[in-house]
Amino acid sequence: MRWIAAWIVTLLTLVTAAAQEDAAEPSRPPENIQIGLSTDHVLITSDFSGANLTIFGALENLDPTIATRGRYDVIVVLEGPTRAVRVREKERVVGMWINTRSQDYLGVPISYSLASTRPLQDITGGDRYRQLSLGSQYIYLRPDEEGASVANLALFTQALRDAKRANGSYTEIAGGVEFLSRTLFRATLRLAPNVPVGTHRARAFLFRNGEFMKESSAILSIRKAGFEQQVFTISREYGMFYGIFAVLLAVFIGWIGSMVFQRKT
Repeated sequence: MRWIAAWIVTLLTLVTAAAQEDAAEPSRPPENIQIGLSTDHVLITSDFSGANLTIFGALENLDPTIATRGRYDVIVVLEGPTRAVRVREKERVVGMWINTRSQDYLGVPISYSLASTRPLQDITGGDRYRQLSLGSQYIYLRPDEEGASVANLALFTQALRDAKRANGSYTEIAGGVEFLSRTLFRATLRLAPNVPVGTHRARAFLFRNGEFMKESSAILSIRKAGFEQQVFTISREYGMFYGIFAVLLAVFIGWIGSMVFQRKT
């Protein structure tokens, strides 16, 4: 019986020592990510041909072992303003292509640019991207429930993704995020010449060994400048007068054109 009691005392001593050691060494705070934009606003003029947007970021509280092995990944996204979109299906009927079925979507980002440290398939799996609504293939596109059809919804959704990628509205650049040091990184995203005006949101996602850790975001304002901005403002604030003026201007230009052609004949 004495050896049993001695064994119990030894076990209690080891447990107490381990608890005291854990209490003496506070747990390491979780990883964090912070980002900043090279500019918080972009002005678009009539000769705007696109621009590069640089996003700088810093990682905090990294695990030195994991950082040395290069197992931290960053994905940066610039998401444009949202609008309602209607996707139509065309079918050939009696030798003509006509619109048949259609599907409406609500709150679809007009533009979506992504840059990552590595190809997305090398960072984590599709289920995690789907949970985060991250990536042009996994971003959530909300259908209008009134016109939704379960049988055809997947086809319409994929068609919308393909169309956005085909016209350059949705882009992805593997390797577009570059680590400048163990904790500092830089991402370069391309603003297309037809980038939509409005409020864009930049988001950065930190992954450790394929597991999502933290997200940070910043706001970018894109607006027109000069004469284009004045026309845009008038069209929004005085829509009726702008429409009347546009019609009268078209009629006047047409009348001038007809007079010129009459003189030549």
